[in-house]
Amino acid sequence: MAPQTSIPISANVLGTIGTIFWCIQLIPQIWYNWKQKKTDGLPGLMMFIWAVSAVPFGVYAIVQNFNIPIQVQPQAFCCLALISWAQILIYNNAWPVWKASVLAAGIAAFFGGLQVLLVLTLRGPYDRGVEWPMTLVGVISAVLLAGGLIPPYFEIAKRHGRVVGINFVFLSIDWMGAFFSLMALVAQHTFDVLGGVQYIVCLLLELGIFTSHLLFLLRTRRLRRLAKESNTPFDHMPEARKFVFPRPSTDPSPPPSSSESSAEFAPKPTDVEKGGVVEAAPGRRTRGAGEEEEAEKEVVGELDTDVEGKRAEAGIVERQKMERRRSSGAGRWPSRS
Repeated sequence: MAPQTSIPISANVLGTIGTIFWCIQLIPQIWYNWKQKKTDGLPGLMMFIWAVSAVPFGVYAIVQNFNIPIQVQPQAFCCLALISWAQILIYNNAWPVWKASVLAAGIAAFFGGLQVLLVLTLRGPYDRGVEWPMTLVGVISAVLLAGGLIPPYFEIAKRHGRVVGINFVFLSIDWMGAFFSLMALVAQHTFDVLGGVQYIVCLLLELGIFTSHLLFLLRTRRLRRLAKESNTPFDHMPEARKFVFPRPSTDPSPPPSSSESSAEFAPKPTDVEKGGVVEAAPGRRTRGAGEEEEAEKEVVGELDTDVEGKRAEAGIVERQKMERRRSSGAGRWPSRS
């Protein structure tokens, strides 16, 4: 297909609208990832494939001389996809921020250089009528763009139709960006089939994600109502286990506390008696029957000693009283001479 020689105003307007949407489409997803501090359900492969697809897509748009907004689209799309991919490395794979950032920036620079090299290499043959290299680039771009939307379907299948981790504001903006970009191609004097296929595939696959989650909401409306009435999170409902990944434990009892765990694994005494002492686990010793008898005898002996001591004290006091009586009696009656 020959490059566009003139671009209608309507195509530029529609292409500008589509570009605006595609320049901001991943910002809600990036903000959502940052707010949640996790990217469960958002495949890193999706974002990386999208970033890769921007290279042939940008080459195709520039060589075909599409309207300027559509030529800018792949560049913004690639940068935002790499930012989201770096977030997945940070939150899901526990990469250091600096390491993920440097890697994403390096890949972006490499992709930019590769795109410039391909444009300079393929533009000459295409102007001379050799079209198959550009056709191949367009096909690769369409396949990669569609391939980026395949990994989310595996995540959806794990959760039986539930969509997790993908921000629906991002998905809506992305869908509208693809729609207006498609309309911009329709408004041109000649419709580019390969460029249009990329947008159509994107629209259909994203519509499938919307539909899957809508069906999930319809199927679980009763269960979600019960969870709300019982003030229980939906993911903690036993009937909702199949919609959660990884699957929660089937044991409804809460995990034991640290004190309970230590008590559970504490050494327990045995019933073996040796020398009057009951043998316990290593590091622990309890009293046996012999020791109990000895302790009882000691207590009884101490009590007997106390009683005898009190009796002795009482005898001494009594003797002192008798001596005082005698001495007082001797002074009252005079002796006979």
